[in-house]
Amino acid sequence: MFGVSRQAIYQAKNRSAKRVKELSQVKPLVQEIRMEMPRIGTRKLYYLLKEDFKQKNIKIGRDALFDYLRSEHMLVKPKKNYTKTTHSKHWLTKHPNLMKERKPKRPEQFYVSDITYIKSREKTHYLSLITDAYSRKIVGHKLSDDMSAENVVKALKIAVKRRKSKKPLIHHSDRGLQYASEVYQTELKRNAITPSMTDGYDCYQNALAERINGILKQEFLIEKCNSGKELELLINESIDTYNNKRPHLSLNMKTPNFVHEKTEEDILFGLN
Repeated sequence: MFGVSRQAIYQAKNRSAKRVKELSQVKPLVQEIRMEMPRIGTRKLYYLLKEDFKQKNIKIGRDALFDYLRSEHMLVKPKKNYTKTTHSKHWLTKHPNLMKERKPKRPEQFYVSDITYIKSREKTHYLSLITDAYSRKIVGHKLSDDMSAENVVKALKIAVKRRKSKKPLIHHSDRGLQYASEVYQTELKRNAITPSMTDGYDCYQNALAERINGILKQEFLIEKCNSGKELELLINESIDTYNNKRPHLSLNMKTPNFVHEKTEEDILFGLN
């Protein structure tokens, strides 16, 4: 009556059943990755799973993966949180912005720093991060119960200890009291690191550091821990996964540690 043969109907049903069976293999693969990276986005998932799809003969493109995850209610919904951690109205010296309109060309050329808050069931804690601007690798971090300069500077000391070269290095931060403090500036001077700060109150001038904070909080630190010690373990594990397993769109889907370990020849000739 509709101009469709019985054979065509059965073929369509068989194709549909075959497709359902094919896609049923996708969910476990996604769940396995999200055991370590609970809120990793679909673009990065597709990049990480391309070889698995090929081996299992699963024919699915990036858009189709979006559609499938949407049908399974597995798309990641963005979170928005904001608590002020920068207190820049102080009399201490504020340094000029040396990163303005400059693009990093090698690891350990610019370090960017920021502080973010994370809550456990005990209290509110503060995480200080030092990130390499070229590779996006977190090179130093410290979790503490307050934002004192003495605690914040510990992340810098860890980053300095892990440095591989003695080439000129610029440390960029907001104009917060901790970064302008004598204890922090003394540590920078001791290690021949040049200080740089944002102009005024423009948050976009330290956007990279804030972006890394956001990735950790929105993709990894999504469950509230019972205590600070438990949170510290989770942060250590999360940073290791971020540095070594999570691909970055801005790094051509390479991991921060992969890019950080590039030699000068690799960078010069643009080798992957």
